[in-house]
Amino acid sequence: MRKSLSILIIAALLAAAPLCAMQAASSNGVRYKWVDGKGQLHFSDSLSPDALKYGYDVVNDQGLVVSHVQRQLSSEERAAAQKQAALQAAAQRAAQDRARADEQMLSTYPDEAAYKAALQQTLANMDQQIHTSKLNLRSQEQALTELLGRGAEFEHNKQPLPKFLQDGIAKQRGVVSELQAVLQRQLAQREQATQAQVQQLAHYRALQAAQNQP
Repeated sequence: MRKSLSILIIAALLAAAPLCAMQAASSNGVRYKWVDGKGQLHFSDSLSPDALKYGYDVVNDQGLVVSHVQRQLSSEERAAAQKQAALQAAAQRAAQDRARADEQMLSTYPDEAAYKAALQQTLANMDQQIHTSKLNLRSQEQALTELLGRGAEFEHNKQPLPKFLQDGIAKQRGVVSELQAVLQRQLAQREQATQAQVQQLAHYRALQAAQNQP
């Protein structure tokens, strides 16, 4: 019985030791505490280099934490933190922009038929541009054919090709090549727009479904 009582007294003393140390530290004016790289707790009434390195707590006279100060960051860590903060801010702005765009879209197109008509109008405008480019290309190709025909006459008559005709043919070939490139870009953009509209329509339907939920 006496042995058990002794064990209980020792356990109680051990349990109370940290609290006593805390109270003693508080009575001695301890204002800061921190944990070092080895996990050991430290108390001080002034900030040491280790406290700044690992971060510290500001405590009151009762030993209660008033505030926590994060450890000092290296220049590389600060740069990384600033970059991460900038990325997060950009992502947040993008999300806000998407939300505003979605809200405006639902307001502008209250039903799917109106939205589909707008999408189709976009393709119709692109088709008109493609048609115009094809007409221009056809006209310039015809002009190039005529110049080449004139050049063929000189060759048939075994006459040298005049410089003005050489320059004209070269210039016209450049015009035709540029128009062909423009037409190819327009056709590619039209195809991309068609594929994008599939996703846009699905997004619109999802927004409508979410809006119509009770």
